[in-house]
Amino acid sequence: MTDIVRLILALVFVLALIGLFAWLLRRFGPAMRLGRAGRLALVESIAVDSRRRLLLVRRDQTEHLLLIGGTRDLVIESGIRSASDGSRRDRSEPSFATHLPGEDA
Repeated sequence: MTDIVRLILALVFVLALIGLFAWLLRRFGPAMRLGRAGRLALVESIAVDSRRRLLLVRRDQTEHLLLIGGTRDLVIESGIRSASDGSRRDRSEPSFATHLPGEDA
């Protein structure tokens, strides 16, 4: 009977180790890039309401403002220069204010 108990305890121990390893990978995995900086990053996220979120996503040195979670996802503004570049936005793209009613940019 002690062999079955030892077998069950060993199985529980191995499953706990696998669960701990999976949790560590999920928790610290994206930060482990082996010294290589990623091209894509989530800069900020804010809840607009219970279903929708506004995201600021950076790809290379350009940021994009996205509205997700509604009936469809929208690109609010694209081509925003990263804050570290000095200039805030690429002027070839219209600003968000041009999409608001009653605003003349």
